[in-house]
Amino acid sequence: DVPAFQNASIQALEGNKGLCGNVSGLKPCKLSNNGHHKLLYVIMLPLLGAAILSIAILALFFGLKKKGKDADEERESTKIDENLFAISSVDGRLLYAEIISASKNFNSQCCIRKGEYGNVYRVELSSGDIVAVKKVLPLHADEVRTAKEFQNEVMALIDIQHGNIVKFYGFCCSAEQSFLVYKYLEKGSLATNLSNDETAKELDWDKRLNIINGVANALSYLHHDCSPPIVHRDLTSNNVLLDLEFEAHISGFGMAKFLNPDSSNWTNLAGTYGYVAPELAYTMKVTEKCDVYSFGVLILEVIVGAHPGDLIATLPSSSLEMRLLVKDVLDQKPLPPSAYIQDKLVSLMKIAFMCLADNPHSRPTMCAVSQLLAS
Repeated sequence: DVPAFQNASIQALEGNKGLCGNVSGLKPCKLSNNGHHKLLYVIMLPLLGAAILSIAILALFFGLKKKGKDADEERESTKIDENLFAISSVDGRLLYAEIISASKNFNSQCCIRKGEYGNVYRVELSSGDIVAVKKVLPLHADEVRTAKEFQNEVMALIDIQHGNIVKFYGFCCSAEQSFLVYKYLEKGSLATNLSNDETAKELDWDKRLNIINGVANALSYLHHDCSPPIVHRDLTSNNVLLDLEFEAHISGFGMAKFLNPDSSNWTNLAGTYGYVAPELAYTMKVTEKCDVYSFGVLILEVIVGAHPGDLIATLPSSSLEMRLLVKDVLDQKPLPPSAYIQDKLVSLMKIAFMCLADNPHSRPTMCAVSQLLAS
């Protein structure tokens, strides 16, 4: 293709044996594919090698990531397996048989509470001890969620020791049925006591203030004294149980979340309508401040005697307005509070609205709330 050869006469090119080309008077060249193939190999082999190396690196990365995840899950499963039938200090298998017998195989007459995740039964053992047994509903369409909630509750409660958190004795996880065993709390849920006229009268203002203090202390423990921190994610009056002295005990850890400092802590929406923090409508990131918001709702519920509803959005602009609001919304079922208790309730409502701030960063920590309540 060089112009000097293309423009040269045939006489100038004569005598060159084997010369060929696209020039008048010369034989056309017979092209060999070998050169092209060699050039193709030179270009393609490095590219193919780079592609194979990239795939190998990606496969190794995801393989290690999955291996790490599987190892975490295996550790959790091992921890559960080690505690299978671990109920108090008694032989778990014998106690399992006794629970089945004492509850008449979970007869409806022993059922004291029904829920989406499972039903709770009052079971009296041969020793005379009474326990609450939460029988997990049979696994069906929502099998993954049910199994996850069971595991969450076990993992959250297995190492917790706090006077305002329900005492966990153990669990059974078998092919036939799965259940969790707790200390039986005689007075039932806070929601039940607030909604019943007779028990609401008995639930005087001193008891109600003590219940709020107990819940605050339990949440502070979960957020600041547990490692990793635990977010309850479903704090409601139904998940606060009362003993004979009306001491509060937080229960219902099926949606609990362990906060991993090396993770974004994003998860699916969980909780009960009317208690869920507003930021969870646009972000799936869980923080302790989600529980703080729910606690603010709970304070108002204890003061009002029912879920506060639209009162949540009513933020008084002055101390006088706050005092008037307390007077207007105060639950009328118990005896009227003394002047001293009324001042306490005004301070309590101020804390409630601090906890209900739209911006989670503006809400206090539960440690700070506990200190405010104690002052």
